[in-house]
Amino acid sequence: MVSMWRRLLGSRDKAANRARRIPAAKPVRATTAAPVAAPTVAPADLLPVVSTTQIRARFLQYVFGLPDSESQLPSTFELTTLKRLELLSIRFDMRSLPRLPTVLPQLMRLLKNDNAAGRQWARLVGRDPLMVGEVMRVTRSASYRSAQPIRSLQHAVILLGQEGLRRVVTQHVMKPILQSSAGRLSQLAGERLWEHSERCAHACAWLGKHSGCDAFEAYLAGIVSHAGTGAVVRLLDQLMPEAMVPLSTDFLAGCAELAARLSVQAAQYWELPANVIEALTARQLADQPDDGQPLATVLACADVLAMAQLLGEHDLLAADLDLRHAWPDAYAASLLARCQQDLRRQFAGDHGSAT
Repeated sequence: MVSMWRRLLGSRDKAANRARRIPAAKPVRATTAAPVAAPTVAPADLLPVVSTTQIRARFLQYVFGLPDSESQLPSTFELTTLKRLELLSIRFDMRSLPRLPTVLPQLMRLLKNDNAAGRQWARLVGRDPLMVGEVMRVTRSASYRSAQPIRSLQHAVILLGQEGLRRVVTQHVMKPILQSSAGRLSQLAGERLWEHSERCAHACAWLGKHSGCDAFEAYLAGIVSHAGTGAVVRLLDQLMPEAMVPLSTDFLAGCAELAARLSVQAAQYWELPANVIEALTARQLADQPDDGQPLATVLACADVLAMAQLLGEHDLLAADLDLRHAWPDAYAASLLARCQQDLRRQFAGDHGSAT
C-alpha cells in the first residue's frame, strides 16, 4: 500500500500539465456490438488504440456504473475516500464471505485426475443438493440434450464430461458469491463482475492450454480473479454519495490495488490451490506477466483480454480491438489473436461473430 500512496500523493503535487488524459479519438463504428438498453455508463469515445492501463480504468468505470472521466489526478474527496477504503479493507472480515461447499476441495482434486470415473464424480456431487440441481439443470438444457432421458446423476456427469463438470461446479460456487451483495453499487457490479469472470476464466483456460497450466486451476483463477473487486464495491457502497460522479483514473487504480490484495485474501480463505493463490499474488505485485509463473502470466493477459471483450460487447471499446502485441515477451501475436477470436465466438452471440 505504500507504493499506492506514494504514487497518488506524488501525482497530486505535480503540475496540472503533467496530468495524463485518455486521448480523444474519433468514434469507431462498431459493427459487431449492440448498445445495452438504458445503459448506466454513457458511451465514451471509442478508442481504436488503447493501453492495458486504459482498458483497466474503463472496465472499473463500467463495473461501478460511472460516467467517463478525463481526469487522472485524484480529488481531495477521492484521497480521503481511498484512505477510508484502506482502513475498511484492513478490517474486512473474510468470514463475511460465503464459505465454499465442503465437498469442493475433494471435487477439485478429483477433477484434476483424468482417470476418475463418472461414479466417483457423481458420489461427490451428490453430497451437495444444490450442486446436484445445477448439474441436472445444465444437462437437461438444449446444449446437452441427449436422445435418451437423463435418469441418474451419474448419467448426467458422464454426459457433461470432465471439462463441462469443472465449469458447472465452479460457476455454481462462484456466481452466487460475486452476485451476493444488495447495495446500490453492488447489485450492478455483481452482474458485471460475473460477466467478466466468465470471459476471464475462458481466456485463462484457453491460454493455459498453451502454457502447460492445469486446465481447472487456470479456469478457477479466472473465475475468482475479481472477488476482491466485489469486496471493494461493497465497501464503496458505505462511502460514496448517492449521485455517482466521474472518478479519476488514479482513484480507480487505487481501488484496483486494494481489490487485488483482497482477492488474494479471499483465495486463501477459501483454501484454493496454491498455484491459483500464487497467480493472484503475482498480479497484485506487478502489472506485467511473470515469466517464472506460467499461471500468473496467463491470468495477467486473460484478465485484460476479458475486459476488452466485455467492453467491446457493450460498445464501450472498439469491438475488434487488437491486443496481439500487448505482451510481446509473453505470447506470440498470432496466439493472442486466436484467443481474442475464440472469446468473440464464445461470447459475442447476437452482437456478431469472429472472422
